[in-house]
Amino acid sequence: MAQQKSILKLKGTIGGITFYKSKDGYLAREKGGVDASRIANDPGFARTRENGAEFANAASAGKLLRDSVRALGKNASDGRVTARLTQMMTQIKNMDEANVRGERSAAEGMAKDEAKALLNGFNFNEKAVLGAVLYTPFSVDAATGEIKIDALNPQNDISLPSGASHVVLKSGFASINFLTGESEMTVSAPVRIATDAVVQAVSLKPAAAPAVVGTHIYLLSIDFVQSVNNADYSLNNNSYNVLAIVGVE
Repeated sequence: MAQQKSILKLKGTIGGITFYKSKDGYLAREKGGVDASRIANDPGFARTRENGAEFANAASAGKLLRDSVRALGKNASDGRVTARLTQMMTQIKNMDEANVRGERSAAEGMAKDEAKALLNGFNFNEKAVLGAVLYTPFSVDAATGEIKIDALNPQNDISLPSGASHVVLKSGFASINFLTGESEMTVSAPVRIATDAVVQAVSLKPAAAPAVVGTHIYLLSIDFVQSVNNADYSLNNNSYNVLAIVGVE
């Protein structure tokens, strides 16, 4: 890699040299790498093809999960959630003991209890982790997806960001078939509570259980808003919002 020193900053490829802009400035490098057809056909690249196929499977499984919970996740995710989920699905794929290398899948690995335990507790927003925001216990009903908090005191039980006037809680009940790619998620009605409200019980129950047959994933969403003239506004581009997996069956 070489740095461009010329007054004229180039972008593109000229004579096998690629010119481009990066965070380190304008750089140049020689075009290289192995021809794609060789990677696809040369027996010497068999391991590369196997690794590529399994990585693609893990990435697809992570995308399926993200897409399945998008109704909740659009307000609570960080810039690395895609990479973090792909990494986790790679670990789950490695639990597949039924298929040979190159054909292992997250769908097969997900059948293992240890895979479900690994996925349970995943936070879609690393800047707002559930355990650092909600301090009171809650229960999850695996049959209905209902999440209950017996006595919630917002001032004591929630880490409230500055400027928040209300907290909005929701639950999600997703069923994802990682083999077929089918998924469905039902979401509870939001429970909106003033940050200075009195102690109260909270019930977050989706209208129905999802019909898709697959891995059941239970989620808890916590959004913070500021209410002005009966309109709610998100805080700091949703960076304080929580979305976490709180159960996997």
